[in-house]
Amino acid sequence: MDIIEGLKGKNQNECYALLLELEKISESSNELYGYFDEFIKLTQSISPLVRTRGFRLACAQARWDNENKLDRDIDVLLDMLRNEKGTQVRQCITALSSVVKYKQGLKSKIIQSLEELDMQGYKESMRELIRKDMDKLKD
Repeated sequence: MDIIEGLKGKNQNECYALLLELEKISESSNELYGYFDEFIKLTQSISPLVRTRGFRLACAQARWDNENKLDRDIDVLLDMLRNEKGTQVRQCITALSSVVKYKQGLKSKIIQSLEELDMQGYKESMRELIRKDMDKLKD
């Protein structure tokens, strides 16, 4: 199966299982780093779920990013923080933790973007969860 097509599939359970499998591979191997540009392209999808999958997988390549592709595309990723769905924002913030860990030079830009996040469109309970995610990332 083509990985990128699999991530865009109609069966959300299968897509999510594939995402988790690819994230696990990315933890221990640079096998998927060659797909980085394709993961970035997924962040431009019409589907919010596909965009989030692309975001998560692009961030998962931080450890292997010897070509500084994350530095090049960080603005594209940070734009995704302006999402109307709080659950997707939370997934993006969590994914950014590996970028902060392995790409220290991007940490201040990431933190600044988080601090500029307008959370008025989220329920108070979601705002609180997002704030906690942000605090974890800052530590």
